[in-house]
Amino acid sequence: MALAGTLKDFGIADILQLIAQQQKTGMLHLRSKDQEVNVGFVDGAIVSAESSTRKKRDLFGHLLVRAELITETQLEQALETQKRSLQRLGDVLVSSGVLTTDQYKRMAQLQFNETLYRLFSWKSGTYEFEQGPVHHDTHDLDPVRAESVLMEGFRMVDEWPVIRRRIPRYDLVFATGLPLPPDNPAEGTGEFATIGVPERRVFVLVNGFRDVRKLVDLSCLGEFETCKALCNLANLGHVQALMPVGQPDLPEDDVSTFDRIRGAVGRVIVSMGVLAGLVGILLGTQLNPWAGRSSAAAGFAEGVLRQQMTRAQLSRIHGALDVYRLERGDVPPSLEALVDQGLLSASDVRFPWADRYYYRRVGPQEFILLPPLR
Repeated sequence: MALAGTLKDFGIADILQLIAQQQKTGMLHLRSKDQEVNVGFVDGAIVSAESSTRKKRDLFGHLLVRAELITETQLEQALETQKRSLQRLGDVLVSSGVLTTDQYKRMAQLQFNETLYRLFSWKSGTYEFEQGPVHHDTHDLDPVRAESVLMEGFRMVDEWPVIRRRIPRYDLVFATGLPLPPDNPAEGTGEFATIGVPERRVFVLVNGFRDVRKLVDLSCLGEFETCKALCNLANLGHVQALMPVGQPDLPEDDVSTFDRIRGAVGRVIVSMGVLAGLVGILLGTQLNPWAGRSSAAAGFAEGVLRQQMTRAQLSRIHGALDVYRLERGDVPPSLEALVDQGLLSASDVRFPWADRYYYRRVGPQEFILLPPLR
């Protein structure tokens, strides 16, 4: 099967689905800028995912060190043994008793998942599928159906934007807040439905000194699951973000005042930019001797400016709706609820229009949001 092209024409999901449907065996080579990942398939199932351009910190040995499962000294000794014996690094660590078999398999699965699911963030690049036998170790990883990978990948793509609003940077440090409810075997339903195993694992690692990056390393859950667990814990008040590492701590009143000033200055800057654009249009109309002939062009420019501002504002409202839905479980009955919760200001629901944006709730998770008619 000749399968090659660019990711702009044929996305990651389409490629995986096509190979899976035709139950092909071979190697899929994916390249984007300075990254290259090779995904192995056997009868349409994914059996391997290796990055040939993986950075040093993402190599398997350094993954173990960052997770504090082994030390730097133990890694160096294992690498020396590997050179002499030509064994795999994981086999050397297990045979020497530094790492258990379960730990090795769990970390190998984590590295596989991180490599595979990061592909869904690629926006450009090339792909090429090479049909033929694929050699892989059946003892490390179980084959994964492409359908389950697609479902998980789409879930991550949908939920990442909401998580990023709560955790915008990885140098954020979290401290514990409210204690977790007692462990319940029937967890997953009821009031504490979002407190599961990932949340409990992350909660015990939060100590007021570790940043998000370190929590990702120690939890061994992966980047997405760790950040999602942190987001859930923060929404429920079990953890709270402190100032980022390297920045001075500010009293709570000063922080809120600074945020208010920053928001006010930002809105002034935006307003000045809009005003300057409109003044430029008006001056161009008054001072240009051919202004009478170009009035249509000025009107067009004003319309384009309004459209650009509207797109930006709609994106802001959508973001507030996502946060509200994450915290409450459904969408609000009106945009005023977003204002009441402090997610938007009163002017946000109409800027840059005189009338409010049109919003209607059509279901627990569905809504219609449109700019007002002029």
